[in-house]
Amino acid sequence: MADSKHEESFRVVDRRLFTSEGELRPEIAEEQSREHTQSQSAPAPREATANKVTASSSVAPEIPSPKPDRNFQMLIDLLARNAAALLGGIPDPGTGQPYLDLEGAREMIDMLDTLREKTSGNLAPEEERLLSDVLGSLKLSYMEISKAAAKSMREGAKGAR
Repeated sequence: MADSKHEESFRVVDRRLFTSEGELRPEIAEEQSREHTQSQSAPAPREATANKVTASSSVAPEIPSPKPDRNFQMLIDLLARNAAALLGGIPDPGTGQPYLDLEGAREMIDMLDTLREKTSGNLAPEEERLLSDVLGSLKLSYMEISKAAAKSMREGAKGAR
């Protein structure tokens, strides 16, 4: 019985199209050239030939776009809500007055910007749209509020003289 276990084996087949250097693997290139010569030598209906050439001439297979992830959307929502709160969007529970922390809001916006940069090309279209919309809205709000705060401080400084 011990001998039967040693006789069992498995085979690993590398099905990647490219080598670690980024070049087309030789066996894939040979297979594509065989398909190409077979499609040229055998007469086939026009539509079938067009489909074969299109399929064999493509270098890389089409990668399906990622599906939206609820956790990623919740992360964007968390950071956006914190930034909005720091921009005075949510009143302080103790005083009932809006709380303004421009530096903290800027950090939250920068985090979202970094998240967009680091996940570029790896997001579902809905996630990219959500992240872009949230960032655009927060940046616009930040600019408006920081301009209003600067104006208020200038006017306060003039009145104190």
